[in-house]
Amino acid sequence: MAAPGIFRPPTPVNEPVRNYAPGSPERAALKQRLDEMKNERLEIPLVIGGEDVKTGTTREAVMPHKKDHVLADVHQGGGTEVEHAVAAAGEAWEDWHRVPWEERAAVFLRAAELLAGPWRDTLNAATMLGQSKTAHQAEIDAACELTDFLRFNVGFMTRIYDEQPVSSPGTWNRMEYRPLEGFVFAVTPFNFTAIGGNLPSSAALMGNTVVWKPATTAMVSAYYLMRLFEEAGLPPGVINLVYGSGAEIGDAALASEHLAGVHFTGSTPVFQSMWKTIGGNIERYRNYPRIVGETGGKDFIVAHPSADAEAVATAIIRGSFEYQGQKCSAASRIYAPSNLWPDVRERLEAEVAKIRMGDVTDFENFMGAVIDAKALAVHSAAIEEARSHGETEIVVGGGVDDSEGFFVEPTVIETRDPKFRLLRDELFGPIVTTYVYPESEWEQTLELIDETAPYALTGAVFSDDREAVLEAEEALRYTAGNFYVNDKPTGAIVGQQPFGGARASGTNDKAGSMWNLIRWVSPRTIKETFIPATDYRYPYMSPETDGSGPADRP
Repeated sequence: MAAPGIFRPPTPVNEPVRNYAPGSPERAALKQRLDEMKNERLEIPLVIGGEDVKTGTTREAVMPHKKDHVLADVHQGGGTEVEHAVAAAGEAWEDWHRVPWEERAAVFLRAAELLAGPWRDTLNAATMLGQSKTAHQAEIDAACELTDFLRFNVGFMTRIYDEQPVSSPGTWNRMEYRPLEGFVFAVTPFNFTAIGGNLPSSAALMGNTVVWKPATTAMVSAYYLMRLFEEAGLPPGVINLVYGSGAEIGDAALASEHLAGVHFTGSTPVFQSMWKTIGGNIERYRNYPRIVGETGGKDFIVAHPSADAEAVATAIIRGSFEYQGQKCSAASRIYAPSNLWPDVRERLEAEVAKIRMGDVTDFENFMGAVIDAKALAVHSAAIEEARSHGETEIVVGGGVDDSEGFFVEPTVIETRDPKFRLLRDELFGPIVTTYVYPESEWEQTLELIDETAPYALTGAVFSDDREAVLEAEEALRYTAGNFYVNDKPTGAIVGQQPFGGARASGTNDKAGSMWNLIRWVSPRTIKETFIPATDYRYPYMSPETDGSGPADRP
């Protein structure tokens, strides 16, 4: 039963980022938790209807930077477990969709405080060990960004609910934002623990129940996220965690008549395949499923001849190589003017060669390993392609080593071919390709950027000429859903830069804004008339009284 009162949740603020400087208490606490978790070997179950489910078929979760170190044995599900999860979600929906919004909000606000406090080291350590993130990259992701999602989403929810129609005298018009009928299928990637937590929880916040399939390379952090939600008070069955192969879990979920929506972050081909499957099944669903996806990117940095070379070089290094370039937003193609490139190249050669990579528990390392052997093979092939291409050279980097972990050196490539494949195709690794354009061909280069790749996620322009910035903003309007001026194209912050792109990069429903949450509700308009009409006749039907109407004729 709803409590009387018009409630206002706490005003959301972005979680401060801890720096883990030498000698700091947070550094010591995180190192201690890392040591504890490295010495554990978990047995991780599925969680369906609030119950731990062990199938007997397990998959090892390993450290990418120490591939022989097993963190957990994770039970794997299939079609049967998906059916059970759908049933559990349906049972939980009967109560959860009726729970007052403030009670739902309280669960996830509590989760935010637990994450920002006692659970912080655990989620950061799980992300570092299982996904090979440095302490800084884990902190801005697993701790801060997810805390921000949990807090800000409550504020976005109340803004949606506050959007109400006007009412004429004698009536009251209301808009009810109902949860979707059925379950939301959340499919989350390895590269951001925050996305792993946000995709299922944002839909659940709006009153939906969820079947959640995390990436097989992020199973450990997903396990701890599920335990976090449980401790925060999430009722059984609201979010059901199902591990397994993408095809097997996905096929079973998309075949269910109860599918109400898909909340996805991952590769463009997988998302397109899921959309085709939904289209082929469309007549079997009770409602048209909502399809929300953030997919690939071939994100660019373009420098104007007036740009500052040091700023451009710094943006390339941070934007391309933080978290091994395994960000949808990572810079992977650079367009540098001929007058600026020699200076930028010299800085890149000097600085990239100094970048340390290795075990992320060594806090002096800037980079860890790429996620798995499959990723390493893709990057190794791309580097060899660059070496063998007649108009392309490797400026710095290019080394690959899988003797202990899946390590790919940060690599800068220069090509004279504006149509070179590495300027077009997503690699999702620490490889960035530069095309040097004649400094007099600024406008033509903007056209080239727009036409080269099918994606439209993030991009950045560097210029000290304001007119050139405005030209870039206009010419590149549809090439990026998140556009940066004199900044790297990564690092979107919840509540500040809502994130998402279009074209082959997704549906642009903007995670970190109310525009994403509104996809998880189905509005109902309610009109109440206080004194209903008692005569069907309208005034225009009354007889004439001035001698000219039919009533005055004999």
